[in-house]
Amino acid sequence: MATQNLNVYTKKMEIALLIAVLILSALNIALLFLNKNKSNDDKISQIQEDMQRIEEILQSELKQMRNENRISERENRQEIFVNINYMGENLSKSMDRLAASQRTQLDIFSSRLKDLAKLFSEQQAQNRQIMETTLNQLRKENVEKLDEIRTIVDDKLKSTLEERFDKSFKLISERLELVHKGLGEMQSLASGVGDLKKVLTNVKTRGNLGEIQLGNILSQILSPEQYIVNAQINKMTSERVEYAIKLPGQTPKNGSLLLPIDSKFPTESYQRLLNAYDTGQNIEEEGRNFEIVVKKNAEDIKQKYILPPYTTDFAIMFVPTEGLYAEILRRTGLFETLRREYKITVAGPANLAAFLSSLQMGFRTLAIEKRSGEVWQLLSTVKTDFSKFGDILDKTKKKLIEATNVIDQAGVRTRAIERHLGSIDSVGTSNIGEIEN
Repeated sequence: MATQNLNVYTKKMEIALLIAVLILSALNIALLFLNKNKSNDDKISQIQEDMQRIEEILQSELKQMRNENRISERENRQEIFVNINYMGENLSKSMDRLAASQRTQLDIFSSRLKDLAKLFSEQQAQNRQIMETTLNQLRKENVEKLDEIRTIVDDKLKSTLEERFDKSFKLISERLELVHKGLGEMQSLASGVGDLKKVLTNVKTRGNLGEIQLGNILSQILSPEQYIVNAQINKMTSERVEYAIKLPGQTPKNGSLLLPIDSKFPTESYQRLLNAYDTGQNIEEEGRNFEIVVKKNAEDIKQKYILPPYTTDFAIMFVPTEGLYAEILRRTGLFETLRREYKITVAGPANLAAFLSSLQMGFRTLAIEKRSGEVWQLLSTVKTDFSKFGDILDKTKKKLIEATNVIDQAGVRTRAIERHLGSIDSVGTSNIGEIEN
């Protein structure tokens, strides 16, 4: 309202000023026109007076317009203040009405939301109850099917395995009985192996002279058929070796291959060497003399008793005391020289007994090998039966795997049904979302 009054007043002022400007313009034109006619002084005076009056009137009008303008502005301010207060009151009332409307709408929405939540809870409870009932029924059916499958599989496996096991164990028992008989015969052949071990650890030699002691060792370990006393190696000469062991093998004249064994006991040179050790004098000289005597004895055995192919290409020189044997070993290179150049192996009482025991064990091994062929044949038959038994077990394993696969498929089917039932929740949720929208 105040804005409209101010606009009207402003338009009036503009019209008045425009009129005053037009009047002044007209007067100025008149003055210019009159200035050209100097004779019209009276008229000019009259016009000037009129202009003065008009100016006074304009000033009066302007003053009145200013007063009216101030009054109008004051009235406009009052009117604007009143309008603002009125608008504030209206706005406050509108806000109160809007807040009340919103509270009402919120109450309505809350009520609808509670109703929807209650409906959702009821539907969810119904769906859960239906799902639990369905799952319980499926579990019960699965358990019954699995028990039925397990019973069928157990019955088939039990009957099949019992039948197969009875046949297989019966066949194995028969074969093992034959193997037991063969092993009994092998045990009778190997009964002397324990005695051979005792000889290796508890050798008791008798006598102090070489030949008697050598004979005692041979008689303790070998049977009389396994060695020859005073054997004649070369039929062209009358030389005879003290003992010769018969080895497996044939000579050109179909005789046994002989291993010559001759005892040597260089007592004098050995005793002189011991005395040199005691006195600490002439040890090197006596040691060289001792080596010369030992080599001479080895050369004597080589020339007389080594005669291939009737004998082995080496012979054994037996020394009757362990001290003498240890001294030969202690001399640097002496033992190797005897073996390399003279083809002689030196043996003392202990290691000769061990050597003979090894030969005796070899003889026993040959006898066992002759008998072991039959045992191996029997074991091969048992091996064949075992392979057949393995095939039966493989077939049984396949049946068990098939039963396991059937159970796994039932489990996969159960999980698939559970996934389908799980989709019920998603369907219920989507329906509730549509209702809210």
